[in-house]
Amino acid sequence: MKAAGAAAKRGTPAPGALAMSQAVRALHAVREDGVTAEEALLRLGSDAADLAATRAILSGSLRWYLRLAPLVDALLRPGQVLAPPLHPLLVVALHQLEYSRAPAPVTVNIAVDAARVLRQAAAAGLINALLRRFLAEHAALCARVERSEAAAVAHPRWLLREIRAVAGPAADAVIAANNESPPMSLRVNLAHGTREAYLDRCAAAGIAARSGLLPTTVVLDEAVDVGRLPGFALGVVSVQDAGAQHAAVLLDAQPGERVLDACAAPGGKTCHILERTPDLDLAALDVSPARLARVQQNLDRLGIAANLIAADLAAEDWWDARPFNRILLDAPCSATGVIRRHPDIKLLRRATDIAGFAATQQRLLRRCAQLLAPGGRLVYATCSILEAENEAVVGDFLAAHPGWSRAQEDMRLLPAPRAAGAGAVTDGFYYACLTNGGSGAR
Repeated sequence: MKAAGAAAKRGTPAPGALAMSQAVRALHAVREDGVTAEEALLRLGSDAADLAATRAILSGSLRWYLRLAPLVDALLRPGQVLAPPLHPLLVVALHQLEYSRAPAPVTVNIAVDAARVLRQAAAAGLINALLRRFLAEHAALCARVERSEAAAVAHPRWLLREIRAVAGPAADAVIAANNESPPMSLRVNLAHGTREAYLDRCAAAGIAARSGLLPTTVVLDEAVDVGRLPGFALGVVSVQDAGAQHAAVLLDAQPGERVLDACAAPGGKTCHILERTPDLDLAALDVSPARLARVQQNLDRLGIAANLIAADLAAEDWWDARPFNRILLDAPCSATGVIRRHPDIKLLRRATDIAGFAATQQRLLRRCAQLLAPGGRLVYATCSILEAENEAVVGDFLAAHPGWSRAQEDMRLLPAPRAAGAGAVTDGFYYACLTNGGSGAR
C-alpha cells in the first residue's frame, strides 16, 4: 500500500481523509503482516499527518473489526474481490459510520477521498455506492451479520468460550469492558500527598476525576494529555491501571531488601515498588535495551533509581549469585486482560498460542525460583484472564517444587466496564504470591 503523503500532494483531500487513509494502512499491516497496532503506527513514520486521530480510528476499527468485516463482506457480490486497500478502507469507514459522531454524508465523502489518497481513484464510485447501500439497508445487514455471536460482540469464538468458562455470570461484563475505550487511570505517589489532595488538584485544574480501586488510584472521566496532569513532570502521579497497582502491594518489599523486577519494562511496577519503599536494592531486568530506556525515563521523572539490567532472565552471566528477597515476575502472556487497551489482540491471538505462553511462563517461573532467598516472596503476575496461563501454571510449578507454597490466596481481576463505577474499574490481571518457606516468609 502506497504512502498517503505522496497522494496528498496532488490535491487537497477532505479534512479527515489523510487520517482515515493512514488508519487503513495500519489496519492492513495488522491483518496482513500480523504486526501489532503500535508497530503498524510506527511504520507510518513521518507520513502520519495526525497521529492522534489515526490512532483513535485504528483502535476503534480493530475493536469492532470482527463485526465490521462481516458487514463489508455482506455488501459485496458473491465472488467479488476488492483491491487490497479497499476492504480495510470499508471497515474503517463503517466504523466511523457506526461509532463516530460525524454526520454520515461527511464520513462517506471522507472515505471516497481516502480511496483517492490511497491511489484507488477508480474505486471511488464503488466505495460511495457500497457505503450508501449500507446506510440504506443498515438494519437488515446488521441483523444478518449479528446472527453470529462472535460477530455481534466482535470477539473470536475461542476467546468467547474462554471468557465464559473463566468469568461465568460476569462474562457479559467482561465482553462489554473489552469493547470499551480504555479508562485513564492514575497512580498517585503518596510521598507527595494523599489521593484526596490530588483529586483536589485535578478539580482545580478542571479535570474531572474520581477515587479508584486502591488508595493510590484515580480514574479520570475523560483522558487528557499527561502534560495537563498536575505534578506529572515532578513525579507526583503516573499513568497506571488500577489492577496493575496491586503488584507492588502484593510484593510488599521491606526496607533494605534485595528485589528483582523481572521483565520490568516499561517500568510502571518498578517505579511503584520504589515509591512504596525507597530504601531497596532493586534490579530491573528486561531482555530489550530499548524497552529498558523507557524504564529509565520513568525513573528519572520520579527522581528514583534502580539497577537496570539488559539480559535474558534465563541467562547466567547477569546474576552475581546473591539471592533476592523479593521477586516480581510479570510474565509474558496472551494479554487477554487488557484487550480494551490493545484491541489488536482479538485479531492477533489464536487459541493455539496459549500453550506456548504457558511453557514460557513455566520456564521463567522456574528460573525465578532459583534466584529467591529462603523465606522470600515471589509474585507471579500476568495480564491474562486465562486459567491455562494462571492457575494451571502455578499449580504445575507447586506440584514440581516441594517446599514451595502460596503465601496467600491468588488474586484474579476481571476487566470491569466503566458502568461498574470508578471504584471498581480495572483491567484483567492474575497474581499468585509464592514462598519457599523459612522464617523470612511474610
